[in-house]
Amino acid sequence: MAGVERVAHLMRQLATAACRCPAHSQAYSHTYNRGEAHICERKTDYAFEMACSNIRFGAGVTREIGMDLQNMGAHNVCLMTDKTLSQLPPVAAVLDSLTKHGVKYKIYEDVRVEPTDKSFKAAIDFAKKGHFDVYVAVGGGSVIDTCKAANLYASHPEAEFLDFVNAPIGKGNPITATLKPLIAVPTTAGTGSETTGVAIFDFEDMKAKTGIANRALKPSLGMVDPLHTLHMPSRVAANSGFDVLCHALESFTALPYNLRSPCPPNPINRPAYQGSNPISDVWARHALMIVAKYLKRAVCDAGDVEARTSMHLASVFAGIGFGNAGVHLCHGMSYPIAGNVKTHRATGYNVEHPIVPHGLSVVLTSPAVFAFTGKMCPERHLEAAQILGTDVSNIKKDDAGRVLADTLRSFLYDLEVEDGLSAIGYTKEDIPSLVKGTIPQERVTKLSPRAHTEEDLTGLFAASMKLY
Repeated sequence: MAGVERVAHLMRQLATAACRCPAHSQAYSHTYNRGEAHICERKTDYAFEMACSNIRFGAGVTREIGMDLQNMGAHNVCLMTDKTLSQLPPVAAVLDSLTKHGVKYKIYEDVRVEPTDKSFKAAIDFAKKGHFDVYVAVGGGSVIDTCKAANLYASHPEAEFLDFVNAPIGKGNPITATLKPLIAVPTTAGTGSETTGVAIFDFEDMKAKTGIANRALKPSLGMVDPLHTLHMPSRVAANSGFDVLCHALESFTALPYNLRSPCPPNPINRPAYQGSNPISDVWARHALMIVAKYLKRAVCDAGDVEARTSMHLASVFAGIGFGNAGVHLCHGMSYPIAGNVKTHRATGYNVEHPIVPHGLSVVLTSPAVFAFTGKMCPERHLEAAQILGTDVSNIKKDDAGRVLADTLRSFLYDLEVEDGLSAIGYTKEDIPSLVKGTIPQERVTKLSPRAHTEEDLTGLFAASMKLY
């Protein structure tokens, strides 16, 4: 009994230590009320759950993957990557291990960087025809997300493509079949896809990103080998790092889980993105600390093993955080920014199509977004600004959003980020289409701590046209 009382005491302490701000003032207090009403009688949720892939971290750990597959009894492995990575050391290391341990495999190297519904469907067709018993994804978020989708639909051969795509674009149906094991070997330090049950793609008809979010999608194992990040070009390291930054900031400032509605009538309906919670907060804070210390170093020197290793860990930490808490406006607004790309071709990406890298599309709106959300949970905005290097000792709560926004602008300027949406080809005439592409992203935008209208979104896009 003493153990139970000790746990209850610690949880009560955690609740009373929560952020005392409008969006978080009730944070986490409902969880420990023994007299709580039955979940069907509540309008908002009362619980959260944590889901994460198993993670194995270490320099050179990729050499173990052949043994893992052998231990799993794999007979027919699908290895997914992209054409550029197929010629680089990370894929070579995986293939060496598979060959050494006698694992049979087939390679799919047609993954599209920034995948679309069309490229997802091509990978799904390959997976359905191959009848694979294990999947291996070697690459960044594009590769890992594509492999998740291929595994999902090969395990549900009768499903229509939109059956599992997030509502309101798709049906958002629960996943009922058991998926095959998937080992993810991330080669960028950004998406955290090796930890999450999320797969993102460009829905070309809508010119916006959407995705599939379900805990069943998460990899069985994330094999995080920091040696693979040494091959990232400088701008890829920067844009990947911006994704880590925004994952941490957005999950840390998201609407608290017990203010999110509706309360699910059945646990199977509880979303992967649940709102900020005590456990995700721990991962988000620590990820921010690592970003503050190491991102600039990782961008400036590809040979800085300590910095690149640390950013790889930060990507995992932020992935665990946002994979359960969720993200909000920066990500929701980023999807039409990437989906409506005109002619912009990002430095460091060996692709034949215009591209706004995901991390860049997310971070360009971050100053405007956090200036907007600051008044709802000022303590958290000030804490984030402090972690990123700003002295907030004499800052008023009313200025929290502005201070975090200014901190971010300075951070981005030092890393030579493009000067707003106008620098990647957008004008004020594009704002209505950007707003239109954001509206369906309610899976994430509803987690903003501050409610917003179409007019608010218009203002945020306008404020993001120039950063400096």
